[in-house]
Amino acid sequence: QLQLVESGGGLVQPGGSLRLSCAASGFTLNSYAIGWFRQAPGKEREGVSCISRSGLVASYSDSVKGRFTISRDYAKNTMYLQMNSLKPEDTAIYYCAAKRRGLSDSNWCPRGAVDFDSWGQGTQVIVSS
Repeated sequence: QLQLVESGGGLVQPGGSLRLSCAASGFTLNSYAIGWFRQAPGKEREGVSCISRSGLVASYSDSVKGRFTISRDYAKNTMYLQMNSLKPEDTAIYYCAAKRRGLSDSNWCPRGAVDFDSWGQGTQVIVSS
């Protein structure tokens, strides 16, 4: 059974940092493009970042560019989102997602939720003083 499990969320003060993790089980992430999304109360799910199967292509939404960094550890079958300089508007439930891609699409890196078909259950991030 394919499963993604996020961890690392919590309460942090503005300007602080958190690192989210997303561990895969039941499959290997090596053949998958992966992404991070977030959803704040009353808002639509937003694509935050993605990284391609190859690991060579990454992209970020304008709202997090320069503050968040996506990465993946092929050996640990885990992906990460390092979040620095957090702001209250970063408060949301954060989800990781994955989509299997072939070698010909190894640099595919979208940020639309419809592009991914495996999802974690989410982890809450609250940025507040």
